Amino acid sequence: MVAVRRAIAPLLLAGALLLTGCEEDTPAAPAPAPVTTRTVTPAPTTVTPTTTSPPSSVAPPPVPASGKVVVLDPGHNGGNGSHPAEINRQVPAGRGQKKPCNTTGTATNAGYPEHAFTWDVAQRVGKALAGKGIRVVYTRPDDTGVGPCVDKRAAIGNDANADAVVSIHADGSTAAGANGFHVAYSSPPLNAAQGEPSTRLAQVVRDTMRSGGFSTSNYIGGNGLSARADLGGLNLSTRPSVLVECGNMRNAAEAARMTSAEGRQQYASAIAAAIEAYLAS
Repeated sequence: MVAVRRAIAPLLLAGALLLTGCEEDTPAAPAPAPVTTRTVTPAPTTVTPTTTSPPSSVAPPPVPASGKVVVLDPGHNGGNGSHPAEINRQVPAGRGQKKPCNTTGTATNAGYPEHAFTWDVAQRVGKALAGKGIRVVYTRPDDTGVGPCVDKRAAIGNDANADAVVSIHADGSTAAGANGFHVAYSSPPLNAAQGEPSTRLAQVVRDTMRSGGFSTSNYIGGNGLSARADLGGLNLSTRPSVLVECGNMRNAAEAARMTSAEGRQQYASAIAAAIEAYLAS
């Protein structure tokens, strides 16, 4: 009987080791897939795989920022020049003022228009932000329409409950040697959003553009900032809002930069980085 027990014991031990090895080789159930988003207007969805699905060999995309909304306002519009009656119509501009609905904007000496520059830069900024999961809203859908008026542009930011509103422009000063960018904000503030949030947004945009290699204006504002009480889009905003004059289109060096795709990408990269930094602050 002792001999039988001694013969069976190794077999029982081997079986136990075999069962232990199977348990260690069993793969853990894969973690749920990360949230994914659509470009420009994120619609997060979550997909949870079954416990029998094998782990994915594809690296998961980064989880985007959630709940952030940015309104981009490309200045002017391509159809404004052919609709003078419509864009000259007087509309509320805040502080008891009325101003023309909109304007045609300026252009380089060679004829490259501000509205085309602002539209292109805004699209580049929006693409960068949407890639980070930020919802982007534009005040106009293309560069061939008319307006919208300054009061409507402000309303778009307000209605979107935007975390930041950035209006993109370029200046057209004919003063000798005038160059550089500046960031305008509403002052004195008419509501809480026009106070510290807007001034902080202006400072972050100024600092980030300066770090990106852009010089501050030598002919308007001070140290790259300009307090304004006459800009309807800023006066009527109830969200943190600024207006960026990216440079002077009548300055040869800045006009060359604005006219090139590479230069417009440089502007867009700096503005997008500034907005991201503000949202994270």
